[in-house]
Amino acid sequence: MSSDGRETPSARFTDAATVAQNSPMSEEAQQQHESAPQPAPLIFEQPLNERMRTFLRLDFLYSQALYHNEMQSQWGSRAAMGSLLDILAIAARGDVRADVQKELERHLAQLNVFQSKPGVDSARLRTVMSNLLRLRADLVACGSNYLGGLKDSEFLSAIKHRSAIPGGTCEFDLPDFFFWLNQATDARARSFNDWLATLRPLCDAIAELLWITRQHGKPRQEIARGGVYHITFERDTPIQLVRIALPAVSGLYPETSGSHYRCSVRLLAWNGLQTRPVQTTEDVPFTLTCCT
Repeated sequence: MSSDGRETPSARFTDAATVAQNSPMSEEAQQQHESAPQPAPLIFEQPLNERMRTFLRLDFLYSQALYHNEMQSQWGSRAAMGSLLDILAIAARGDVRADVQKELERHLAQLNVFQSKPGVDSARLRTVMSNLLRLRADLVACGSNYLGGLKDSEFLSAIKHRSAIPGGTCEFDLPDFFFWLNQATDARARSFNDWLATLRPLCDAIAELLWITRQHGKPRQEIARGGVYHITFERDTPIQLVRIALPAVSGLYPETSGSHYRCSVRLLAWNGLQTRPVQTTEDVPFTLTCCT
């Protein structure tokens, strides 16, 4: 999540010319102000089909699981376990593995066409295709029943069942979970990494597919007149993901709705937690990226 800074004019006590002996100090202060790193813009992503929604959710949960597992604390292990079980719930709902394989094949076919085109960075193209081929091979090798071990684990099933109850994973509810959480950090990490290894081929492939999808988009500058912007997509070029970049200091965030045919964006002003946001009436410049 990201932002852009705004330069504020320095206050003056008088309109007189700058005093000579203070000029070096003024220039140094100005240079420091100009050299200060500018915060990156906030990027809001909106998936336009169910497959992309699933991929984004799984990638989010995978990053969350890795982050919490590296914290090396009992609370970190609890949070990581929650993310792991959420990944398992989504992956087991439909044939996500088949969807990922289809997307890998589609991108490989598209990239293969570029090999014969002039002006293409062949080294980079080979690297990307090699990564996709490796990920596809790992996904195929894990087999269609790759989730079987996680689904059949009584330990994980008990935690999943009790997690549906607020506070249901306390030590008196799940003494075996409490015992595991009190194991040495290395032992907990090994166990968790074993479970995560089952999901890694799927999640790594999704992360690569999302990267390629984002790379396919071309950022362009647009203006939301009165805080509203409408997008109509070409039917021959289906858009999977819309990315909207706004400076964090703008105090605005987008509310996006639509499908793979058209999309509407409303820019809402953040008024704090106690006040409802309202649509801005100003013309707002922003960066739009439509990814195929």
